[in-house]
Amino acid sequence: MTIRFSLPYRTVFGQRLAVCGSHPDLGNWQLASAAIMLYDEATGCWSYELTVGDAAAVQGLTYKYALLDANTGSQTWEFGPNRSIAYDASRAPRLQLADYWRSPAQPENELLTAAFTKALFRRPATNGPAAPASKGKKAKSGKAVTVAPVATPTATPMAAPGAGQTLFRLMAPRVPPQYGLCVLGSDPALGAWDNTKGLVLSDKDFPTWAGTVTLQNPTEDCQYKYAIWDAQAGHALDMEGGENRVIPATTNRTAARVFNDEAYRYPDAWRGAGVALPVFAMRSENGFGVGEFADLKLLTDWAVQTGLKLVQILPINDTTATHTWVDSYPYAAISVFALHPQFIHLEGIATLKDKQAASEMAQLKQELNAKDFVDYEPVMNAKWKFLKLLYQQEKKAFLANPDYREFLSSQADWLVPYAAFSALRDRFGTADFQQWPAEFRTPQNLAQLTAETAPDYDEYGLFFFTQFHLDQQLRAAVAYARSRGVVLKGDLPIGIYRHSVDAWTQPELYHMDRQAGAPPDDFSTTGQNWRFPTYNWERMALDGYKWWKQRMGHLARYFDTLRIDHILGFFRIWEMPIESVEGLLGHFSPALPLHRHEIQRRLGWFDYSRLCEPYIRWHMLQDIFQGEAQAVFDEYMYDASYGRIHLKKAVDTQRKIEAYIAQKLAAAPEHADYFAWLQKGLFQLVNEVLFVPAGDDFYHPRITLNKSYSFRELDTDEDRRRLYDDIYVDFFFRRHEEFWRQQGLVKLPPVRYATDMLICGEDLGMVPASVPGVMKELGILGLNIQRMPSNPETEFGHPDTAPYLSVVTTSSHDMSTVRGWWEEDRVRTQRFFETILGHWREVAPFYCEPWVAREIVVQHLHSPAMWAIFPLQDLLAMDRNLRRANPHDEQINVPSNPTHFWKYRLHLPLEELVDAVGFNEPLQALVAASGRS
Repeated sequence: MTIRFSLPYRTVFGQRLAVCGSHPDLGNWQLASAAIMLYDEATGCWSYELTVGDAAAVQGLTYKYALLDANTGSQTWEFGPNRSIAYDASRAPRLQLADYWRSPAQPENELLTAAFTKALFRRPATNGPAAPASKGKKAKSGKAVTVAPVATPTATPMAAPGAGQTLFRLMAPRVPPQYGLCVLGSDPALGAWDNTKGLVLSDKDFPTWAGTVTLQNPTEDCQYKYAIWDAQAGHALDMEGGENRVIPATTNRTAARVFNDEAYRYPDAWRGAGVALPVFAMRSENGFGVGEFADLKLLTDWAVQTGLKLVQILPINDTTATHTWVDSYPYAAISVFALHPQFIHLEGIATLKDKQAASEMAQLKQELNAKDFVDYEPVMNAKWKFLKLLYQQEKKAFLANPDYREFLSSQADWLVPYAAFSALRDRFGTADFQQWPAEFRTPQNLAQLTAETAPDYDEYGLFFFTQFHLDQQLRAAVAYARSRGVVLKGDLPIGIYRHSVDAWTQPELYHMDRQAGAPPDDFSTTGQNWRFPTYNWERMALDGYKWWKQRMGHLARYFDTLRIDHILGFFRIWEMPIESVEGLLGHFSPALPLHRHEIQRRLGWFDYSRLCEPYIRWHMLQDIFQGEAQAVFDEYMYDASYGRIHLKKAVDTQRKIEAYIAQKLAAAPEHADYFAWLQKGLFQLVNEVLFVPAGDDFYHPRITLNKSYSFRELDTDEDRRRLYDDIYVDFFFRRHEEFWRQQGLVKLPPVRYATDMLICGEDLGMVPASVPGVMKELGILGLNIQRMPSNPETEFGHPDTAPYLSVVTTSSHDMSTVRGWWEEDRVRTQRFFETILGHWREVAPFYCEPWVAREIVVQHLHSPAMWAIFPLQDLLAMDRNLRRANPHDEQINVPSNPTHFWKYRLHLPLEELVDAVGFNEPLQALVAASGRS
C-alpha cells in the first residue's frame, strides 16, 4: 500500500517542507523525525511517498505539514486541525493526496470558528442539499446523513474512495443553510459544465464538504469549479471566481485520488453587523427590574428584523460579594464560571404555589420593572427571597431531575467550590475568606461539606439549584439565537476578584500581594486600579495553562464569539503595589527595569531621594491646597530640612491615606466633598516620584512623569531632556517591543485555540507596536473606536481605514454615547463634523440630530472591517421618537469613578422595539445597502 502526499508550495533557498504525523515513518508527531518532502521544479510541488505493509498501520492516520526554515531556524506548522486519512487498501492499493498548504493568519480562517459554523451558517437538522431530479436525469449526490454541528473545525474522514475514484473535499463554512455545494467540471461525470448535473457534495462533516465520483475520461485533464447548489431549484447558482481548478490526467486505474482543495473563491469578504447591550440593561414587559437571559430572545428577534447578525453583552458572572449595590460592577466576579442570579427568570423555574408569596412577587415585580434604572439591591433582595421559596418548593423534584444530575456531574469542578464559597460567604457575612474561621480559610473536603446528606445542605443546595436553572435558561437563549442565525458574543474580564472562589481555591495562580489596572489614558488621567490580583503566569505555564483552557471551554458553552477585555494584559499588565490606590505608581509586568547604573549612565547622575521619593515643597502645597496648605501640612506632613517636606508615616502611602480619610469621613459625613478634595491632593503628593523601585537596585520610570512637579523642577533643561527623551520614551515605546511580543506569543495561543470561538480583543490604550502583528498572526480581531484611534497622531479614526480582521464601533460601555459625546466639547465636535463627516465650513448642530447619528452609523457600516457593532443607544439615536430624552443618562460606566453604580437600563421595552417597524425597516435597509446582510 502506498500513500503519496503532495502539495504545491514555493519556497526560498534554505526552506523545506515536511509531513509529520501518527505513523512512525512520519515521525510519530515528533517534528525532528518528520518525513522530508522532495521538490519538483517542473510542477512546483513537494511530495513524499509512504509505503506500508500493514493495513492497520494507516487506520486513523493523521498528519500535518510543516515549513522548516534553515535561514531562521524556525519551524512553522500549517494552520488548522490535524488532517486525517480514509484509506481502504482492499479498494485501492494506492492513495494520492493532493493537498494545499493551509496558511496561518489568513482572514478566511476565521470563518471556520463557531460564530459561522454554529450560528451564521449552521446546517439544518438533516443534510440540506438533497439532489432532486432535473431535466430527466438525477444529479449525483454525496451520501445524505443527519448533521450535528461539530465542536471544532475537524477534518473528519469520509468513506474511503475506491480504485479509479476521485474524492473532493473542501472546507467552506460560508454557505447559507438553505443551499449546498456542488462540483461542476468538463468531465461528463461532473456535468460537462451543465449546472443541473454537477456532483452535489455532502455536508456530513460541515464545514467540510465532500463527494466521490468516477471520472469518465480520466486520461484527460479535467477542469472544474465549486458552485453554490440550490436543491429546491435543482441547479447550481453562482460559481466561485478565479481560474478553473484542474485534475491532472492519469492512466493509473488502480489509484484513488483525494483533492483537499483550497478555500471557495468568493468575490468579496464576508461582513456583518451587530448590536451591543448588557443583559442587565435589557427591559421587557415581563421583567423584574433588570434584564434576564430570557430577554436575549427578544433582542434576537429584533436583530433578525434589522439584519443584524450578532448580539454582544457584558460579563454575566456572579458578582455577589457584599449583597450591596457595589456588586453591580460586572468585572469583579466571585467566580469565573458561575452565572449571576440577577439574570434568572423566576417564572421560568416554576409557579409559586404559595398564593400570598406569589401575590407579593407580582407586586414587587411591577414596582421594580417600572423604574428607569436597575435598582440593584431591591432587585437582588427580591430575587433571593423568591429563589429560596422556589428552592424549598421544588427541592425534591430538582434533586431527582436527571438533567440536574448530569449538570452536577459535568460541572462539579467549579460548581461545588462555588456553592461552598457562596454559603460560607453568607454564613460569615463577608466574601473575604481571610476573615473566615481558620478551618474555612482554605477549601477542605468540599464534596463532603456540600453533600446532600449534610444537615445544613440547604445552605449549599440553594446555589446548586440557582446555577442549574441559570444554565438552562441561558442555553435556551443561545440555542434560540443560533436557530435564527444570530451570534451571541460574550465578554471575558482580564482579571479575577480578590475575594473570589478562584482565589480561595487556587491562590497559587495569582499574585495576591499585587494589583492590576491600566496606565493613564483618556478614561482616567491617574490610571485605573482594578484591585484584582495579577496572574502568576510562570505557575500557570507549568500545567499548560489548564485554568485558562477550562475558563475558555466554559465560556464556549454559551458563546460563539468572545471579547477579551484588555487583551494587552496577555502581553503585559499594569501592576501596582498593594499600597497604591491610583495607578500612577504602577509599572508594566513583566518588564525589563533599568538598573541604577544604567540610569546614572544615561542621566548623568542618580540620587535615590530626589528620583524615587515623593518630591514635596511648600509652594506645591500652596498650589494644591490653596488656603488650607498650612492646616494640611500640620496634620499630614513634617519638615525634613533643606526645604524638603515628607508625609508622616501614618499617611505615607495612598492606602494609608484612604483609610485615614475614611475614619474622618465616618466621623463627619457632612464634609464628604472636602475630604474627597483633600484625599485627591494627598494622593497627588505620593505620586510625585520619577522612578518606581523594582527591587535589587532596579527601577521603572514613573508613567507620565513629564506631567509631575518633580519633573518640571529638575535643575536643568538637559536633565529633563535626557530623562524624558533618552530614558522615558525608549523605555515605554522601544525597549520592550520584542520582549512583549514573545510574551503574547507564549500566553495567547493556549487561550485562542482552547475553543473554536471567534476571538476579539479590546486592544485600546497604550498599545505596544507588536500587539497588532501578534493578534493578526493568531486570527484575533482588534477593536477600532472612532474617538480612540490607534494612531496617536490622529484625533479621530475613520472606519474606512480599519483592517478586515477587526470590529468597528461608535462607542463602548466605558465612554459616553455618540449623543453624549457630541455635547461635551463644541470645538472638538465641530472638527469632527467637518473633517470626518465632510461638512466643510458648515456649523455643526448643537445636539447630535438623528441625521447626524445616521451618517455616523452609515460610515461604520461601510467599513471594510469584518464586524460593525453598535451600542443600542447609538442606533436609537437615529430616531427622534425612540431615543432617550437625555443622552447623558445613556452612559453605562464612568471608568474614572471607582464607586460608579452600574445601573443603566434601556428606557423602552424590547417588545416595543420589536414592533417599531418605522425604525426597524430603515435600519435593515441601511445594513443591506452596506453589504452586511
